[in-house]
Amino acid sequence: MINQYFSEFLALASIHLLAVMAPGPDFAITVSQSVRNGRKAGVYIALGIGVGMSVHIIYTVFGVGALMYSSPVLMNFARVVGGGYIFYLSCNLLKAKKFSASDADASDKRDVAQSWSRLFWTGFLTNATNPKATLFFLAVFTTVVSVNTPIYVQIGYGAWMCFVNTLWFVLVANLFTHQGVRKRFLRMGHWFERLMGVLLMLFAIRLMWDIFS
Repeated sequence: MINQYFSEFLALASIHLLAVMAPGPDFAITVSQSVRNGRKAGVYIALGIGVGMSVHIIYTVFGVGALMYSSPVLMNFARVVGGGYIFYLSCNLLKAKKFSASDADASDKRDVAQSWSRLFWTGFLTNATNPKATLFFLAVFTTVVSVNTPIYVQIGYGAWMCFVNTLWFVLVANLFTHQGVRKRFLRMGHWFERLMGVLLMLFAIRLMWDIFS
């Protein structure tokens, strides 16, 4: 049974890994929160991203994604919601201020546990409302995964992808909170955040343009 679906899983996992590692909204929000609020904040964001991905898995596996894709109205509604949230994130990143070393020391001592839910839901919504993820999963599951693959196997694929997503962004959070990397990044970090804000805003505007043009 394992050998029967191994090649399919390997192809799916490889494509997904490359997609996860490509910089996007998830990467931007993880780096921003990690640098400004410490490692725990980045981990909570990563957990939210991983769980948010399960939304795409569920509607793709159970056919809702295909229904949305076949209905321009539903698909455009999902894209508008996603574009609106990404635009909101971009506005927050554009307001980033210079972060001093003293601020970094203070954030290291800050108890982020009190705001874990806000951080978690930020990560969750960043991934769950990303319309590009909708198109990605529809494309991958309809081209790589056979129609004869059982639902429970597809759910297993999805669970693996959620795990990889979470693990990757936990690694990103740890990298950018490493003392040496963080100190170097903080010197120009606010410009990075603003640049990511511009890119996310352009992404959102392009998305809206495609919908309404």
